[in-house]
Amino acid sequence: MFWPMLAIVLGFSGLAVLGVLAVRVFLEVRRLGQQVAATSVKINRAAEDLERAATDVARAGRDTV
Repeated sequence: MFWPMLAIVLGFSGLAVLGVLAVRVFLEVRRLGQQVAATSVKINRAAEDLERAATDVARAGRDTV
């Protein structure tokens, strides 16, 4: 009777550990998604700034010629 009960306890413990790890992975993936979203906003803002600066430089170059 001892071995079947030990197998059940170990099986339940294994499932509990897998559940905890799944929750941790879910939280980390959600945090990574937020970081990716924030970084894409920064990249878009930098691209707009670069486009604006390039337009100004092109306009200044055209005016000097």
